[in-house]
Amino acid sequence: MADPAPRERAPDERRFTAMYDDCRQRVWAYAAARAGRQIADEVVSETFAVAWRRIADVPDPPLPWLLGVARNVLRDGYRAEARREACTAELARWAPRPSGDIAEDVAERLAVVRAMAAIPEADREILILVAWQGLSPREAARVVGCSPAALRVRLHRARKRLLRAADAGAEPAAGPAAGQAAADAGGRPVRPQMGIVSEERA
Repeated sequence: MADPAPRERAPDERRFTAMYDDCRQRVWAYAAARAGRQIADEVVSETFAVAWRRIADVPDPPLPWLLGVARNVLRDGYRAEARREACTAELARWAPRPSGDIAEDVAERLAVVRAMAAIPEADREILILVAWQGLSPREAARVVGCSPAALRVRLHRARKRLLRAADAGAEPAAGPAAGQAAADAGGRPVRPQMGIVSEERA
């Protein structure tokens, strides 16, 4: 699709600028969570280049559509293994390593991060979209290209797998040290509160 005609560029440019300002950080966060910070900027650039070329096709609200484009950019441009390794490294950045008398909330956060790194990429993607990006199941379904009903089933399964991974202290790809179960200051295993798996809006 060609760029918008000159007489249409002014309103399109205003819409594109507003969309970029509103959604850029959310798209970047999604790309970073899926594939790491090193390529997130490139994914954002490609995503918004597509959005400009197809500005007439971008729906309102634009975020689910933009995340769908970013998902395609990641799928088509980056190997699954590289995405997995970068995602594990990115998740590790989100929680400090425990040392000394660690607070319970930090231990819980570590457990969530480790569990997220341990579950399959497809489950991780659903949880990132719904719990971290704040999309409804209906909006997330548009991103991944399935029905809302199918998305809810996948979300339910992803939450169960995340809870099991957290309970088991499952070992992610980052290495054995990262896979140790979180514990409180007294050495007792910590089962995180896991707000990420709470029921979301429809």
